[in-house]
Amino acid sequence: QVDLVESGGNLVQAGGSLRLSCVASGNIFLINPMSWHRQAPGEQREFVAQITREGTTEYAVSMKGRFTISRDNAKNTVYLQMVDLKPEDTAVYYCSAVGNRRYWGQGTQVTVSS
Repeated sequence: QVDLVESGGNLVQAGGSLRLSCVASGNIFLINPMSWHRQAPGEQREFVAQITREGTTEYAVSMKGRFTISRDNAKNTVYLQMVDLKPEDTAVYYCSAVGNRRYWGQGTQVTVSS
């Protein structure tokens, strides 16, 4: 069993920044990679960014340049630094990890006001 707990979501004005965190616990030894996805109301969940334990990153094209994913393996934590936030970034952001299957956190709400 793997537990993922996100935090850091908030209400922020357009152009602002947020840093999301996801702490993994449980059977995490084989978890790699970890990623962030988001889901806006009425929309499908979409990929945001991914990072391997070695630090290799991938980004959705719409987020590249504004979002930065990172991880602290010693803390079993992955981060998503978001800058220049836009109203269209409003969504529930989910942490995910792949081990023997894909695990999901409960999500953290990011709301960007104009």
